[in-house]
Amino acid sequence: MVTLRVVTFTLLYVLPFYLSPSTRPSPNLSRDAPSVIRARIRFVSVSVTLSTIITIYVLATHANASRIEMLRLLGWYPIGITEIVKSFSLTALLFAGPLFEKGVIQGRWKEWILGQTIYETLSSWIGWRNYVAGPVTEEVLFRSLLVPLHLLTPLSPSRVVLLTPLYFGIAHVHHFYEFVLTHPHTPLAPSIIRSLIQFIYTTIFGWYATFVFIRTGNVVAVTLAHTFCNWAGLPRVWGRVEPRVAIGGPTIRGKEDGGSEQSKERKGSWAWSASYYVLLVAGAVAFQQCLWILTESPRALAKIA
Repeated sequence: MVTLRVVTFTLLYVLPFYLSPSTRPSPNLSRDAPSVIRARIRFVSVSVTLSTIITIYVLATHANASRIEMLRLLGWYPIGITEIVKSFSLTALLFAGPLFEKGVIQGRWKEWILGQTIYETLSSWIGWRNYVAGPVTEEVLFRSLLVPLHLLTPLSPSRVVLLTPLYFGIAHVHHFYEFVLTHPHTPLAPSIIRSLIQFIYTTIFGWYATFVFIRTGNVVAVTLAHTFCNWAGLPRVWGRVEPRVAIGGPTIRGKEDGGSEQSKERKGSWAWSASYYVLLVAGAVAFQQCLWILTESPRALAKIA
């Protein structure tokens, strides 16, 4: 029965994208068009609300959960600030290298302090979808609703961590159809590889988010982690790291100083690259060491062996 409910919830989330002309992509209408984004946000909001009502009914009738217990299982209450801060810090450790690249090497730390990045990002519908509507609706559905339904079954919490993210990954496979439709000249093989990579990293993130959700009982914590990962993107694992190139005309140098300037830039680039990859590895090691420590909480939904 739980599998039927989960499949129904997933279909309710994805199918409306293709049932309405306002949300259905085409060679002439991108999924990034503002009208498509607005319509899709309306549809997923309705579908998640409907799925929430069904889940609350199941928890109340089949699990005999009280209101407080129901809110706890959904990860809505109590909202622990400590769990949010620790989970966000844990996620940031994994992106120590990319944070160093964007903030220090590319000099964006001033923009972060002034809040310019947040304002510029959320001023577009693409940013609103990627960093607000998407993370909120996906975490409510795939963590807050699906995880409690599975915890009520004989499945162990460890199996719930492994199983439920597969629905999350499968729910993103429809991007393959959208990509092929809107990029008709792209060969099929690269399109399949692109979708396979997306399925893999969304599933991996789903494992992490489900682990954090069960360990902290906090849907806000995993939603912020989701938003952060969407913003950060996949960390680079090869190539040279270089500062942003200022927009403007070329710098005119004399013949006698051109070589030395280029040599300094090349040495500086290698230093930035070395620092980036050291931080990337160090952050990954710190993430592994702190995974259990920073997700420990008295509000845990279950004990993961």
